[in-house]
Amino acid sequence: VDEAALLKRHKQGWLMEISNNLDHCIARLREARKNKIALSLGYHGNVVDLWERLVHELDTTGDLLVDLGSDQTSCHNPFNGGYYPVQLGFEEGKQLLSSNPGKFRTLVQESLKRHVAAINKLADKGMFFWDYGNAFLLEAQRAGADVAKKGADKTEFRYPSYVQHIMG
Repeated sequence: VDEAALLKRHKQGWLMEISNNLDHCIARLREARKNKIALSLGYHGNVVDLWERLVHELDTTGDLLVDLGSDQTSCHNPFNGGYYPVQLGFEEGKQLLSSNPGKFRTLVQESLKRHVAAINKLADKGMFFWDYGNAFLLEAQRAGADVAKKGADKTEFRYPSYVQHIMG
């Protein structure tokens, strides 16, 4: 949601492209898949909207448009501006955070549950998702989202950390 952070990632080379339009994002993903081109696309908006749109595309067309997914949402301090709920725009979220932190917290927790539900649906259909080590899964679990690894201790998450997955 914060354009400054997105532009920084683009400048650092982490993102090949930036778009603030969901239709454009979907079109670029389809084009990249068709042409078998790797694409790192940053969305300037709330990532929950993007994940849910990807689920919509899957549900309506049967196309899983993302093979690999991760999330760099900062959840180390989710209730003090590290995470902005999908129900509000960025400026509206900043205002609510200042005027009613309790309501902001509730919306963050609702948003985290939606966030994870979309990722889970895509992962269940074959997208490989890993945690970036940003407390996303921890905060999603605290919010009541389904992130526990099936058949394991509830301190184990269903998605690996990129560090754990790569480094072992």
